[in-house]
Amino acid sequence: MLSRIIGLTVGAVLAVSGLPVTTMAAPRVTTVVACRVSVGSVTAGGSNMMRAMVSSSPPSAGSEVMGSDLYPDGQVRLSGPMNYRFNAGGYEITGDVVLGDVMYSGYYVSDHDTGDVASSSLTRVGPGWSNFVAFDESTLSGPTNTYGLRADGVLFRWTLDGHGVWKSKTSYPGFAAVKSMALISQTRTYDTFLANTRGGALYTIHIPATSPMKPVVKLVRRSTWQVFDALVAQRCGPSGTLVAAIDKDTRTGYLYSVGHGNGLATAIQNLGKVDAPLDDPVYFDWTNDNDTITPPFGE
Repeated sequence: MLSRIIGLTVGAVLAVSGLPVTTMAAPRVTTVVACRVSVGSVTAGGSNMMRAMVSSSPPSAGSEVMGSDLYPDGQVRLSGPMNYRFNAGGYEITGDVVLGDVMYSGYYVSDHDTGDVASSSLTRVGPGWSNFVAFDESTLSGPTNTYGLRADGVLFRWTLDGHGVWKSKTSYPGFAAVKSMALISQTRTYDTFLANTRGGALYTIHIPATSPMKPVVKLVRRSTWQVFDALVAQRCGPSGTLVAAIDKDTRTGYLYSVGHGNGLATAIQNLGKVDAPLDDPVYFDWTNDNDTITPPFGE
């Protein structure tokens, strides 16, 4: 089913005390490469969805149920990226979710065509997540780096060893203005997020792999991004990014082509409104094994 969908659709200052904020010259508009971003969601009924949003003109989107009735209705607060792979019986899917205050590591197998779940499990990771507003994962450096943004603006990073043990915790304060964030670069020496603020500004947050964590923030746009509640980003071309920006209030989404991160000189093109209603409470990034071959390199 997924292959058929893809084939058919082929002003405010960030409150970051002590961080260097770099500004650059005005950007140039670049030619848009045809790309797609696989936007995941958890529905109010607890199912996992995938929408393959394509940078056509206008943008298009095909949808698929990846797992039906996985979670209790309305209980999932946050979801990290979900990884899917194909097997003889269907999709094999893994990822972390937060239900209430507790994070769980999830696994399930579902039918390719219907999304019916043949088997599933939720393994408790631990409590303390009710005050977090976002989390994401970067896997390229070997051990997984998990990032969590707490409501008071403290950004955390944990490194997971090969046995799934969370360790090497480090943090940095000052991100209280951030509304949502999406991973746009994974390298062995740094990760980079694209983040919008409640005041409307757009930034890159460059995080070296060294510890203690010392992010470097660059202003990308000064205003107009405040309406978006969720950002989902995937690689587009050698060094660009396709970003789905979702406004939950109006249940709409827009696609943006974002060039390689370079402060205010970063090229951004609004590709238009996505032709699909987006009324789910939780959004996340779908990944697959090919993403480790061509990881995001947006900054």
